[in-house]
Amino acid sequence: MAAAQGKVRIIAGCWRSRLIVFPDRPDLRPTSSRIRETVFNWLGQDLDGLCCLDLFAGSGALGFEAASRGAAQVVMVDTDASAYKALYENKQKLQAMQVELVMMNALNFIHSDMRKFDVIFLDPPYRLELLSELLPLLPPHLADDGLVYIETGSAWIPDTQWHVKRSAKAGTVHYQLLELALNG
Repeated sequence: MAAAQGKVRIIAGCWRSRLIVFPDRPDLRPTSSRIRETVFNWLGQDLDGLCCLDLFAGSGALGFEAASRGAAQVVMVDTDASAYKALYENKQKLQAMQVELVMMNALNFIHSDMRKFDVIFLDPPYRLELLSELLPLLPPHLADDGLVYIETGSAWIPDTQWHVKRSAKAGTVHYQLLELALNG
């Protein structure tokens, strides 16, 4: 019997309306279409030339959306074998040459990879409460004027190193776009 699958639709760009599939598990929550629409409005609809990091890729909804909208490179990191397998299959199906998949723990990736990114998507499993540990590690990985998108299950206030550029709430999901504070 085949494992149950979840599906999410890419909402814009060259893969508009294409479905990506992912393992149907309680801890895998793809960012909803409504939230993705808002986030990509904040970022600008066209991501041509940008380098993005989807640090807890999971379903791949954010990373594939960024690639669909023209990002030059999207690095998608996840430690779960079944999620990675689905990401790989979606990458092949979409012929997403600009997508690089990495099966690694997020903290290990941040410590071992020194690339800089224009946008970092940070949506860890809520139960792990990793934002306080991860955010201080991100500045060396941000390009000039780089942004970090975070998604949480409850209201969250970043430390003074970060400035909240935009924030919103949809149902129980709180999401924010952060930039480094000028004095950070």
